[in-house]
Amino acid sequence: MVGAYLLALTSLGLGFAREQNSTEQYFVARRSIPSWAMGMSILATLITSVTFIAYPGSSYDNDWSLLVPGFMAVGVLALAGWVIIPFYRQAVRMSAYEYFGQRFGKPVRVYACVAFALGHFSKMGFVFYLLALTINSITGWGIDQVIVIAGLLTILYTLRGGLEAVIWTDVVQGFILWAGVLVTLAYLLLTPPGGPARVMATAAAHHKMRLGEWSPGFATPNLAVLIIYGFFWYLQKYTADQSIVQRYLVAKSDRAALKGAAMGALLCVPVWTLFMLIGTCTWAFYRLTGERLPRYITKPDQVFPHFLATHLPPGVAGLVMAALLGAAMCALASDLNSFALVGVEDIYRQLRPESTDAQRLAVGKVIVLISGASCITAALGLAHTRSGALSMWFSVSAIASGGLAGLFLLAFFSGRASRRGVWTGIAASLAFTAWATLTLNDKRVIDLGAWNYPWHDYMIAAVAHVLLLVVGYAASLVWPDAARGRITGMTVRQWRRWRRVKVMED
Repeated sequence: MVGAYLLALTSLGLGFAREQNSTEQYFVARRSIPSWAMGMSILATLITSVTFIAYPGSSYDNDWSLLVPGFMAVGVLALAGWVIIPFYRQAVRMSAYEYFGQRFGKPVRVYACVAFALGHFSKMGFVFYLLALTINSITGWGIDQVIVIAGLLTILYTLRGGLEAVIWTDVVQGFILWAGVLVTLAYLLLTPPGGPARVMATAAAHHKMRLGEWSPGFATPNLAVLIIYGFFWYLQKYTADQSIVQRYLVAKSDRAALKGAAMGALLCVPVWTLFMLIGTCTWAFYRLTGERLPRYITKPDQVFPHFLATHLPPGVAGLVMAALLGAAMCALASDLNSFALVGVEDIYRQLRPESTDAQRLAVGKVIVLISGASCITAALGLAHTRSGALSMWFSVSAIASGGLAGLFLLAFFSGRASRRGVWTGIAASLAFTAWATLTLNDKRVIDLGAWNYPWHDYMIAAVAHVLLLVVGYAASLVWPDAARGRITGMTVRQWRRWRRVKVMED
């Protein structure tokens, strides 16, 4: 099952290789993707292999509280998507960070694309490491071999097939994902004594499906913290994450882009809910059957992979593992193409504006190759390094990748925002994130006693976005641009004016 799936996914991606003869095709698929395929691609971008492990592990151990941030995927899109999506389709050519350059100059544009790349690069190292660790626990296959084989196949079809290959493999992965989830859930509901009714009654009696609880303060992951975390997480995704903004640009029209984004967000919530239900049903399965877990199972994240390895028939287990591998490969492929785009458009093209399209396409493919090899190396390092070097690297990545949603809000809503003010806001955001990350409870690198960061780590990114916005705006009032009144790039007011004129002309 796994071998056939990997072969099919790679072959599908390579099928688009002949058409990749321009950056327009390689990075935005000539803006010809149907809305339903765009929606499935967004689903695959937001659902990673970590979802297969973290969500069932969380609901097995506790409740469904970690589902609350996922609701914000729909909430933020409903609140802002009707403005953000058509705006980006008009304001930029390919890169989301082109807009930041229009508003605040090339240095801010470079900062934004580097922050994006650092955050996603560190994420992909973890995704592939956890994928390999999970498959190793199920099958005994070597961690290194899983990382290298899955990584190389992903690099191959991304390198050759461009974003079109990424999107259509995402579509296939979406169907495999649903099949794997539904088959696994059916097995968990039907096999325990008493069937689905007893499984659900047992879970309900122990409050396993509650969505958390209200409590004062921000030190625990209560409902308020989860809502704030989810809101700012998806605000950054929809406004300043290249892998999502790139999906807006591949659609044939604004209307198609809106439909695709809505479909992707609406599909995510049921998938996350089903993974939570899988974790709850796994808990009920072991409680109702009386089966004991082996001693080496010490963490909730290990239980669902153990169930897959010991209870599902080989073909079904292969289907689930194929979905697990596909989720990681699709996430990596999406990031690799996005890395290449920002490297070409935001850095190489700025350094060499006279370069030809063929030269930029060649550079993009080199970036895919180097970025993919680096992600594989990072995952292998996680598998073998026991020192704090990699932990420090990921802390630094978290520090450098914060605040992008605040930067977008400042650029989009404030005509007063100045370049000096923006850099002051960025500095405040970075300083706060560094302090919070390095002094965070039991993960702290530096102990400042009473001056340690006091809140839950879910709040760090939210505060960083707000700080960049507030401090950046205040500093802009103190240090306005010399050419006050002349705004480069569009704010929301100017964009609305442009839309009205366009409607009248049409």
